[in-house]
Amino acid sequence: MPQYTIRNVPEVLDRRLRERARRKGISLNDAAVEALARGLGVTESEITYDDLDDLIGSWKPDDEFDRAMVAQDTIDGDAWR
Repeated sequence: MPQYTIRNVPEVLDRRLRERARRKGISLNDAAVEALARGLGVTESEITYDDLDDLIGSWKPDDEFDRAMVAQDTIDGDAWR
């Protein structure tokens, strides 16, 4: 198996790799290999993202929704006495 020597690793990258290795209980080498594989898209299992990035820019104005939001933000003074 090939071996690499990597020089001039930025401090922020070193810190993040060491944190990941410590958190996962793996060696620094394994953390670096994992990060390289993930960054190049060659992981053994497909990464599943659970963020909402695919919704960015998809909002459509909706008057009924806007009215519901206004009604939701209305405070019923009698209920708070």
